[in-house]
Amino acid sequence: MQTIRNLMFGLVVAIVSAPGWAALPLVDGEGRQLPSLAPMLERVTPAVVNISTRATRTVHNPLLNDPFFRRFFNVPPGAQIPQQRQTQSAGSGVIIDAGKGTVVTNHHVIDGADEIMVSLHDGRSFKAELVGSDPEVDIAVLRIEADNLTASRLGDSDRTRVGDFVVAIGNPFGLGQTVTTGVVSAIGRTGLGIEGYEDFIQTDASINPGNSGGALVDLKGELVGINTAIIAPSGGNVGIGFAIPVNMARNSIEQILEHGEVRRGQLGVVIQDLTPALAEAFGLERNAQGVVVAEVQPGSAADKGGIEAGDVLVSIDGKPLRSAAQLRNEIGGRRIGETVRLTILRNEKSRNVSVKIGKPEASEATRARIHPLLEGATLRDSDDGRGVVVGDIARGSPAASSGLRPGDVIISANRKSVSNVAELRRHVSGSKQLLLRIVRGNAALFLVIQ
Repeated sequence: MQTIRNLMFGLVVAIVSAPGWAALPLVDGEGRQLPSLAPMLERVTPAVVNISTRATRTVHNPLLNDPFFRRFFNVPPGAQIPQQRQTQSAGSGVIIDAGKGTVVTNHHVIDGADEIMVSLHDGRSFKAELVGSDPEVDIAVLRIEADNLTASRLGDSDRTRVGDFVVAIGNPFGLGQTVTTGVVSAIGRTGLGIEGYEDFIQTDASINPGNSGGALVDLKGELVGINTAIIAPSGGNVGIGFAIPVNMARNSIEQILEHGEVRRGQLGVVIQDLTPALAEAFGLERNAQGVVVAEVQPGSAADKGGIEAGDVLVSIDGKPLRSAAQLRNEIGGRRIGETVRLTILRNEKSRNVSVKIGKPEASEATRARIHPLLEGATLRDSDDGRGVVVGDIARGSPAASSGLRPGDVIISANRKSVSNVAELRRHVSGSKQLLLRIVRGNAALFLVIQ
């Protein structure tokens, strides 16, 4: 028995002596070293902040939809009586530059806020200035005027592997700073319909409402992700949370700090995944990976670079391409004017082309955060300026159950004419339900979304 006890003690010492735990000394009552995250967290947690916002929303009293109440209050037919209501919400953020007071959080944490307050680990609170945001990636940058700040050290999320231990730090349910642990469950998660550009780190570290914008750090205390979303059928954590990789967020942050916004370029192509059936049709092996170019817009960056419809893109700057979502993320992370090197297969022969990323067209479709009920739908201005065209709709998104279909043209929202995406955003802001008038084929109809 003593031999087994000594062996177990030796295993504990061996684990504690491993490089991953070398900086985490802790002893039990008998003086034996045990692993602990406390020393690392003491360095990291001061860089994670709580964010509270206050906003004014315009709401409509549902009682005034009743004809009896409308007559009683002498409300003219068709008239609306808006009311102003103050709303509050809570989230998290991460300090990335102590000298300049730069704080990173999610766009959805501060979206529509009239006032943003940042509370530090030491109890101090400051009013924050919104420097800019990127709704497509769900990143926002704030600035506070404060001394003696602690910044988080940015890691390299490209080196994150499935099985790596990670720690989520944030402000769940407004309770205050909370730490949870877990592992990286998956990387490169896409197709969730949460954001316009998706390349999530999935983790089972407990993430709950209020953790949004908080830190996902590795055992070295380096920031590898910004906690963003969860899958919660019951409303609470079920062990499936998502974080934006810090390398993906870094490009948005740099452009926001430089320009106050993100200037995202495009190739000017319509693309799709290379399925086994398509691979066989193109004369490739069924397990070949790549992205098929279905269409090239005339005069676009891809057109000028010599890309043609039917080309199969297999790598970008030497990095293998496995899906259309991956290519979209790669291009979305590059700046306008930057040159990328693409390897393509054309008639079963490989060739390299260089393409200079161009400016987006004015009519480019966007999957912006216009309204929670429309999330997941790609919307763009119609060519004739007489509405908003619905493009693809992400499977499982709120828009997928709204009744909208690709090709629909929204011409009015909440009984107000709509000619472009900006007007649609303005007319649906603050509404709990939407009344849309759409043109579908040769017919026009009303659609209630709630």
